Amino acid sequence: MRTFTVSAIFAVGSLLIFNHAHGQSISTTVVPSTLGKRTVDDVLATYGQLSEMRLKYRFRQANVSYPPAKIALLGLKEEKALELWAFDEKGERHFVYSYPVTAASGKAGPKLKEGDRQVPEGIYKIIGLNPNSRFHLSMKLNYPNDFDLKYAALEGRQSPGSNIFIHGKADSIGCLAIGDSAVEELFTLVGKIGKNNVEVVIAPHDPRKNPIRPVPETSPAWISELYASIETEFSRFEY
Repeated sequence: MRTFTVSAIFAVGSLLIFNHAHGQSISTTVVPSTLGKRTVDDVLATYGQLSEMRLKYRFRQANVSYPPAKIALLGLKEEKALELWAFDEKGERHFVYSYPVTAASGKAGPKLKEGDRQVPEGIYKIIGLNPNSRFHLSMKLNYPNDFDLKYAALEGRQSPGSNIFIHGKADSIGCLAIGDSAVEELFTLVGKIGKNNVEVVIAPHDPRKNPIRPVPETSPAWISELYASIETEFSRFEY
């Protein structure tokens, strides 16, 4: 097996330090050659220490204890942002950080079918962590959820779509891409606190600033119910 020389290890370390100092992604960390066979534990061992350093800094800046008991991720399609909120031991919500969304296809409006390129809108959970994503790392959402399935069935839509993720890189069709460094942080955080302690809410725009109003000629009949639930959920996360 090939081994690194001392000089090679020093060079890689210097590159990491340079990137960190200049605010660049530090996802250049050397990873195992068996990329397609990584486990979640492998990813946490590779990226966890540096990701937690960044997370702890963000939580200190927000005056919030780390690690949190629960978190919420609020996706804003128009603003191209993914907000991280933390719950303290009393259940109170605290804003921690807003990650830029580097890519998200489609427009305002819910996802209705496979191939429509729409990012879903609604209240979701993370149901899996993918350490071998072609988008670096990814976290799978439970789209379609019960609400999505109910109205797809009522409307006879047999293929509402699937495989919706929050992932790295800057390319996406129907998912939320947030870049490699950001997904390393959130993957690490979710891996630490457990996916059952994560809520994801995705809205067409920030309803805390402007109410969500359906576009009549393109909106399904049930969209007012969907947007009312999204607005109610967002109202719990006030700055």
